[in-house]
Amino acid sequence: MPGAAGFGGGADGWLAGLGGLRNTVRQELVARQLDEQIAERFPRSGAAHAGPPRLRVLDIGPGQGTQALRLARAGHLVTGLESDPVMLEALHAAVEAEPAAVRGRLTLIEGDGRETGRHFEPACFDVVLCHGVLMYVPRPEPMLAALARVLAPGGLLSLLVRNGDALALRPGLLGDWEGALEAFGSTGYTNRLGLATRADRREPLTATLAGIGVPLHAWYGVRVLTDAAPDHARAPQDPHELARLLDAEDRAGRTDPYRAVAALLHLCGVRT
Repeated sequence: MPGAAGFGGGADGWLAGLGGLRNTVRQELVARQLDEQIAERFPRSGAAHAGPPRLRVLDIGPGQGTQALRLARAGHLVTGLESDPVMLEALHAAVEAEPAAVRGRLTLIEGDGRETGRHFEPACFDVVLCHGVLMYVPRPEPMLAALARVLAPGGLLSLLVRNGDALALRPGLLGDWEGALEAFGSTGYTNRLGLATRADRREPLTATLAGIGVPLHAWYGVRVLTDAAPDHARAPQDPHELARLLDAEDRAGRTDPYRAVAALLHLCGVRT
């Protein structure tokens, strides 16, 4: 799913975890939060029965395509830029399973999110998604500058990053005291796919976003309560139980101080 240098062999492990509790919480919360921000930035216009405007969306590292497919089904024009060949193959298969109308609104390109200038003109997208990608690049600034370049004025940038201010929490909750102690003050960690990755902290990212003309507009925590769940944990099958779980996570992700210690941060900036 990374839109930079591929998954480094982690694609198969990622795909195997789809449908698990942790991934379900992540995708459902991001969808709620993203829809909220899109509705605010691009409200319905015209007659009361009119639908939302058709937006031009760029998804950097769309992976298996959860958000890209969801937005295309809603009527938006979505371009996915994916660098990992295994993930791109899985995404092509997912797109082929969609109705023709949805397929017609999706464009898939193999490429690096830091090199948007090779593929796109400036200011050509209304919404840019970069979810779960920054942790795979050495520094966030080149990627963010490239994304700001293709974002139209008033457009929305949606980032999902590993929370550097909460790296000690997961190992601590799992009883890994050595791992917890090493995590304090660090930005590097090994993720559950076994890959060496990097975390970001909200305050430096906020400063970076302001510096590239996409100041932070809103932010959420993602996976506050369920991040320590084991890899094999599945989402509840009972719809009522799942709804309550997601509502609890949603509430925590919007409420201080809980959202500050979420495993992931969802930051939404608006192009000035």
